[in-house]
Amino acid sequence: MLPTLDEERALADVYGRIPFDELESAGFDSRVVVVDGGSTDSTLEVAEGLGCSIITQWGKGKGAGIRQAFRKFIDNDDDVLVMLDSDGTYSPEEIPKLISALPKSGIVIGDRLRGNLQPDAMTSTNWIGNQLLTWLAVALHGKPINDLCSGFWVFSKEAIRKLQLNSMRFEIEAEMYTSCAYRNIPIRHIPISYSKRIGEAKLGSIKDGGSIARKLIIRKIFPTPHED
Repeated sequence: MLPTLDEERALADVYGRIPFDELESAGFDSRVVVVDGGSTDSTLEVAEGLGCSIITQWGKGKGAGIRQAFRKFIDNDDDVLVMLDSDGTYSPEEIPKLISALPKSGIVIGDRLRGNLQPDAMTSTNWIGNQLLTWLAVALHGKPINDLCSGFWVFSKEAIRKLQLNSMRFEIEAEMYTSCAYRNIPIRHIPISYSKRIGEAKLGSIKDGGSIARKLIIRKIFPTPHED
C-alpha cells in the first residue's frame, strides 16, 4: 500500500524497487495499491501506467486514506499488508526483511532512528520532535516503540482487524501504536534505511507534531475511539 499525494516524481522509482521476484520466491503473490489523497499532478496517471490498483480516498488526510484501505484489505483474501510512504524516503528492497520478522497476529515497524538514517534525510527539528513524541508515547501508554512516526509498517490481517482508529491526518501512526497498546497487538521493531525524500515535504514540524501529541493524550484518556 502506497499512500500518495502529488508524488509523480517518486512513485515510479518506488514501484520499480519493490522486490517482486524475491517476494514470489517467498510464497507471496504481491500487488500494489495506491491510496490517493487528491493528487493534482500526474500521480494517478503514473500509477495506472504501472498497473497499480487505485483507491481514491474519501475525505482529506493520510489517516482517512489508510483507514479506507484497511477496510478494503479486510474484505479481500490477502494475508499481509505492507505500508510505506511513496516519496522515496524508504527502501522497498527491505520489504522481505520486515515481512520475515512479522510476529503472529502482529505488526512490524521500520525503525529509522536505530537504522541507516542518511545525513540529509531528516532535519534536526524533525529528529528531536520524533524523539520527544516517541518518548511521550511510551510514557503515556507503556508499550515499547522506537520510532513512532515511521511510515514503513507491515501488518497481519489479524492485527488490522483489531485496530480501532478514527484519525484523519498524520496522527494515524500514533493512533495505530496506541491501539496496539490497548488491544495487546504484538509489535516488532526492525532497523531500516531512510533517505531524503523526493519532492516537497508535506509533514509540518510544529502543527503536525502538536496533532500527534494531542492524539497520544486523547487516547490515554479515551483508549477506544469513536469509529466513523
